[in-house]
Amino acid sequence: MILSDKTIMKMIQEKTLSITPLEKEQIQPASVDIRLGDTFSIVEDSSTGIITLENEIKYKTIRADTYILLPNQFVLATTMEYINLPNDLTAFVEGRSSLGRMGLFIQNAGWVDPGFKGEITLELYNANRCAIKLKAGRRIGQLVFAQMDDTALNPYNGKYQGQKSATGSRVFMDNEIVKPNRKAPIT
Repeated sequence: MILSDKTIMKMIQEKTLSITPLEKEQIQPASVDIRLGDTFSIVEDSSTGIITLENEIKYKTIRADTYILLPNQFVLATTMEYINLPNDLTAFVEGRSSLGRMGLFIQNAGWVDPGFKGEITLELYNANRCAIKLKAGRRIGQLVFAQMDDTALNPYNGKYQGQKSATGSRVFMDNEIVKPNRKAPIT
């Protein structure tokens, strides 16, 4: 079930959902507007020109009130808001249609797990032929909250818990068993 503005305000008042800082005007009929923070990170060039899933990726991070996103450029950014989700609530991050119409793609894998605490790192991509001037504090997207049918057995406590500022990929920390893809011999 998607939460209404009435339920969102009630949860914030009861402190079962925390979003800080938050202005009353950010609460929409079925979402909460999120604003662009002031940190931006770009992947640093590697000597091989290749980044892998196994090695830590180096980022250049800057703090600025304005960022010029060049055509075909990718940058990590953060929200101004620090959120704290209870263990029975999840959220979807959606970009603003008005910004999408400018060629600004906003994504963060789209999903925030129950139990997550932190600022949300956004992946921004300029699909336009013109540069886009981004300003900290401007509405960049919205959080849509969904009530779960029960409390999560294992609420989020992963590698991004408590993150602040634009946080780069930590995929190298994944503890996965990788099996080689063995192809059948050609006969």
